[in-house]
Amino acid sequence: MRQNPSFAMTDVSELRRLIARNPWMTLVSSTDDGLVASHYAVLLDDDRDDLTVVGHVGKPDDLILGLGERELMLVVQGPHGYISPSWYGDVAAVPTWNFVSVHLTGVPEILSPDENLRVLDRLVEHFERRVSEPRMLWERPNDASFVERLERGTVGFRMTPTKVVAKRKLSQNKTPDVVETIIAELSGDGSYAQPELAAEMRRAADARPQR
Repeated sequence: MRQNPSFAMTDVSELRRLIARNPWMTLVSSTDDGLVASHYAVLLDDDRDDLTVVGHVGKPDDLILGLGERELMLVVQGPHGYISPSWYGDVAAVPTWNFVSVHLTGVPEILSPDENLRVLDRLVEHFERRVSEPRMLWERPNDASFVERLERGTVGFRMTPTKVVAKRKLSQNKTPDVVETIIAELSGDGSYAQPELAAEMRRAADARPQR
């Protein structure tokens, strides 16, 4: 991902917020057979306050990705959406796409079966807690043998990234008036409404130093 200093994200707390809100990630690895990619839910490691993440892949994706043997890139895709040139007013302009994205790169550590079970348990709890009648990993009709078979079919990992590239392209190069127009369009009910992207733009605009 080509970086532009004006769009760079470097604040760890903001990066953690984005990762936490967008757990469905793309895992990319370069292998002898070329690039391979898989898609899994990944969470921040709740024992750390940095950008360390934990997750799992199903077998044999671990072998396909070379998990633990080579660099892995996790692509975190935040809110994104189309920006019409008509929202800029009566000026020469072309369409663009606003987005927030993070690339985390490192060599994952393979988790032990017990550690993997804890990650799987936490993953289920993380998403089930929003359900009206949540069903956790160890609750019936699941029994211990079922959960243990599930664990044996997966490989857990922990990765502390050695390289982080994060980009927040949210019309920071436009005037405040244009930014407000774009936020209004994204917040509305038009064909390209994208409220989550509007919220990210609002957050970035409110954080911009006042001139």
